[in-house]
Amino acid sequence: MRIADVVLAVGVILVVVGLVLRFAPWLVAWFGRLPGDLRFERDGTTVFVPITSMLLVSILLSVVLTIVARR
Repeated sequence: MRIADVVLAVGVILVVVGLVLRFAPWLVAWFGRLPGDLRFERDGTTVFVPITSMLLVSILLSVVLTIVARR
């Protein structure tokens, strides 16, 4: 698999994710609100630390990249 194919595939995936977020936000409304995602609000300042969400993204990307690398 050439690097150009990988870049093209990543681009297509990003477009699909963008379209889902734009036109069907209810499909991913749970993301960012998982147990373990920390939100601190004080005096008009909000700090959001998405620990669980980023762990989920990391696991998903690891699985996808492992599958792609085996081909």
